[in-house]
Amino acid sequence: MTRPTISIVAPVYNEEEILPKFYERVQSVMNAEGSDWELILVNDGSRDRSPEIMMTIAEGDPHVKVVSFARNFGHQVAVTAGIDHAQGQAVVLIDADLQDPPEVIPELIAKWREGYDVVYAVRKQREGESWFKLTTAKLFYRTLYRITDVAIPLDTGDFRLMDEKVAQVLRDMREHNRFIRGMTSWVGFKQTGVDYVRHAREAGVTKYPFRKMVNFALDAVTSFSYFPLQIMVYLAGFLGVMAIVVAIVIATLRLTLGEEFFGGQATTIVLLMLLSSFQLFFLFIIGQYVARIYDETRNRPLYVVARRSGFDEEVPAADTSARLGTGRAIGIKEQMSQPEPDTQQVAD
Repeated sequence: MTRPTISIVAPVYNEEEILPKFYERVQSVMNAEGSDWELILVNDGSRDRSPEIMMTIAEGDPHVKVVSFARNFGHQVAVTAGIDHAQGQAVVLIDADLQDPPEVIPELIAKWREGYDVVYAVRKQREGESWFKLTTAKLFYRTLYRITDVAIPLDTGDFRLMDEKVAQVLRDMREHNRFIRGMTSWVGFKQTGVDYVRHAREAGVTKYPFRKMVNFALDAVTSFSYFPLQIMVYLAGFLGVMAIVVAIVIATLRLTLGEEFFGGQATTIVLLMLLSSFQLFFLFIIGQYVARIYDETRNRPLYVVARRSGFDEEVPAADTSARLGTGRAIGIKEQMSQPEPDTQQVAD
């Protein structure tokens, strides 16, 4: 199979209800667009019928390729695996839940053909989301924009196109706590945006509950900003000044109004509780940075591949290893030199 012009990467986790429709819309859009294309579906340890559906699609269409993880490694790692396996001159990242419409892809490609290296999709409207999700998302993106060292575009997700040279830089960035949209901004090159309407989810449930959203926000902030650590200095100075002022005020009141004012231990206890809460909070912040350092020093692979389907088996294992890089995936070289496993043996 010849090298495709466009690689479309879609992470999948428990999307059995929407996968066939997603494939049909991508196929329709790309056939109409006219470019040679491939669709890389990354099974992130799905526990429903998504793996079987993906394998069925791949068997019926040589454009479709499947990478199945040995377990769930998370959305950002699944996106990374798709980028690692992409062979196109440009790589499009899109979720399989159809909230990001495939019909926008030709607009991204058109901007790429104009000479842009990264074309990100800007959410001008978000349908079917609660006021809480809309408010927190808006606050998150604007806070992130102000405190990070990289200018991450407002109201953008992972839905974007990147040129192969940008994709290659991302393949070389192997940090474990990943924030893809920030990483593509950090890379630089010529970038622009395309407005679109983010649709409501057609089926299934969100894969980003509140807990995962908080963890995702922590990854974003700690990956691209030292602001949480820097603010401790300012807060420590503020509390120091406040302590001096309060001490002067209390001493003055006691001298002028008598010792019955501000007597006892209530004030001391309240101040100690306040200071302790600040100390514990910033110990938590420091712990987040230390934990991320620990993740990097262990040097574990980002993901473990259980099986692959639809890839060109004639590519030598050494060439594939060189393209994927060292320590990126376990099991790739072995599977390329072994017979294709039974289609019913799907990673859980």
